This record gives sequence, C-alpha cells and structure tokens, in this order.
Amino acid sequence: MTTRTGATAAALARAAALAGYAPSLHNTQPWRWTVLADRMELHAVRERQLPASDPDGRLLLVSCGTALHHARTALTATGWECTVQRLPRPRQPDLLAVLTPTAHHPPGAAAGRLVRDMETRRTDRRPVSDSPPPAAALTALAAAAGTHGVAFGLLTQEQVYDLAAAASRAADIERADPAVQDEIAYWTGRQDDLGVAERSLTGAQPETTVPVRDFGRPGTLPSGPGHDRAARYAVLSVEEDEPEAWLRAGEALSAVWLTATRHGVSVLPLSAVVEVPVTRAALRRSTGDRGWPVMVLRIGVPDAGAGAPAAPRLSAAQIVDVDEVRHLLDRD
Repeated sequence: MTTRTGATAAALARAAALAGYAPSLHNTQPWRWTVLADRMELHAVRERQLPASDPDGRLLLVSCGTALHHARTALTATGWECTVQRLPRPRQPDLLAVLTPTAHHPPGAAAGRLVRDMETRRTDRRPVSDSPPPAAALTALAAAAGTHGVAFGLLTQEQVYDLAAAASRAADIERADPAVQDEIAYWTGRQDDLGVAERSLTGAQPETTVPVRDFGRPGTLPSGPGHDRAARYAVLSVEEDEPEAWLRAGEALSAVWLTATRHGVSVLPLSAVVEVPVTRAALRRSTGDRGWPVMVLRIGVPDAGAGAPAAPRLSAAQIVDVDEVRHLLDRD
C-alpha cells in the first residue's frame, strides 16, 4: 500500500526528473535535485557554469530558475501545492531553492497539458514565418512573466534596430575573446547528453535583422526561407540586479516559454547581448532604464513543417539524488 510519505516522495522525484526538460544556456543543465521525504532542494552545479561568458553566474541562475519552474509545474500537474524558499541559506550559495508540498488536490483537466508543454517545448533557431505572433499570445506571455515579478517589455521597431546593433557588437566582442570561443566550442556538437547538438543548429547562419549566436560550426537543421521581419522582440528585466532576481527571471522565462508552446508560438532566447557588460548596459539605456535586462526573446510564428528536434538531456539519475528516500520509493 502506498503511504502518504511515499506518495509525496514519488511525486517530488517525478517532478525533479521532469524538470530536466528545462532550457539552459548552451544546454548545460547546471542543476541537481535532492529529494527528501517532505521536500526537494535545488542546487547549482558550478562545474557546468560558463566562466568566460557568465562569470557572475547570472545566466546559471536563470537556467536553474527554469528548472525550478518546471518542477513546480510538474507538481501542479499532479495536484500538489507547494511553498518555495529561494536562496534560503546565505552560507550555502549553491542551495538555490527548497520546495515543500503543502496540500494535495485531485489534478484538473489541464494537468496533462502542463506536462506535455514541458515535453514538447523546443529551442528553434530557424527564422520564423512572415505571420506576426497573435496579440492574445503576446498578452499571455506578458502575464506569465508578471506572475513572477519580472517585466516583459516588447520592443518598438526603433528599439529592435538598437538591439540588432548591440547584438552585433556583442558577437564581435565574444568572437575576439579566445576563452569565450573555447567555451562555445566545448559545449557545441558534443556526443553526450549535454551541450548544443548539431541537429539543433542550422546548416547556414540565418540572415536576420537581429543576429542569432554563431556557434562556429554548421549543423544539420535546414534553415528555411524565413526571416525575423514579423517577429517581435521582448526583454525580460528585473528591478534588482541580484541572484534572487536572476533566479526569478528564470522562472519567468520558463513560464513564458511554456505559455508560448501552448499558443503555438516560437521563443528563441538571445543571451549574448546580456552576457557582455557594455551591450547589456546599452540595452538597458535603449529600453529607458526600466529594470536590469536578463534575457532577450525573439517571439514568432514558426514556419510550417517539421518542428525543431529535441535537445539531448541528462538522465534522471544524473540530476536527481533520491538516496535518502529510495527505501520509500522501492517499497511503494
């Protein structure tokens, strides 16, 4: 017979495993979960931080925030409410969050859809179609970010040109930095369950107004005929430039992306412009100094045809530690 404790532990272990679908910078998946009988803990894995392009760990925390939101979404899908303590112990900076279930209700009709959104979400670097994203979808994305206290600022056409200039300058700066280039090369085209796979890269660099990152090698994904003329660009920004805000920005990014998946809209994060301090500052000025930019998003309607392939993923055993409750899971 399944005990309540065993059922809770099983739900937490499943949520931690499903959080492995979360997006991360260069698909580094820099998180690990510890599942206990009554809670789950999210830890940063510093070995998968990118010291050249992310020395402050800003984007590591954004990446871990997406996993945190994915885990909460998975718990919601099975009917669990939970509380979240973010950065609960100052002397343990790699302990990012503790999720504690508080109540359980029968899951609603939308529960399965929440999990499907996580499983079907993709990073699609191909150009988008000539159809603009629906206004209702953009409103829903802004609302999803706002739920986490993160601003979702749509750029005007003039601001998009400013973004394009900043992105080009960021690309030039990073191209001239051997440490950044070595880092990109290390995380690209790997043969394991980490990094950016060749199947996720286009065969040719897309010719778009705002340049996407050049990974220095062609992939096997046909680029297609689209452009970004009909795309909209948005900046996720926070009021305070500090670790908890970066973590919340990751939660907002996850919520925005899953909402976009539900609406049939493509989201492509553009992080290079926020990796370089001088272009991050330029982006902040361009948007009226309204908060600190954490991520730029290209939002568009995908071209008809096959979807982007799934990124490689670490196994649950590699990201979830359940040793302390394995006896409960084995018994139940």
